[in-house]
Amino acid sequence: MYGRRRRRYLLLMAVCLLLFVGGGAVVRLWSVPLAVAMCALAAVIPPVAAIVANRRERDDRWWDER
Repeated sequence: MYGRRRRRYLLLMAVCLLLFVGGGAVVRLWSVPLAVAMCALAAVIPPVAAIVANRRERDDRWWDER
């Protein structure tokens, strides 16, 4: 139940990290505007990841929280 949300969160945060590192270290050597766009996109991902991680799913029940 919670493992699915944790995997989604970790996947989104891994993509965020790759975008930041890739944009700042590699892509900026060829295209600064693309690197800035990658970093801007990466800045949006953490709040989205938090929303995804805290969203209830159909099989979540309020009385099963421990």
